[in-house]
Amino acid sequence: MNDFTKQELKVLSLLAQGLNTREIAEKLNMPINNAKVYTETICQKLDAKNKVQAVVKAITHNIVEV
Repeated sequence: MNDFTKQELKVLSLLAQGLNTREIAEKLNMPINNAKVYTETICQKLDAKNKVQAVVKAITHNIVEV
């Protein structure tokens, strides 16, 4: 698995908790577009087609816990 930045790990953790992009942006005090870019980058790094698949792969590879 690729290395993740601290911010990407925060976003990934919040995705794993079931938050949507808008909620993640609010929680991390960032523009929604930034949260979208982080999510897209995470999906690319995990070779995932969507957020759900990214979360499943992250949990499977012990990148995040729920």
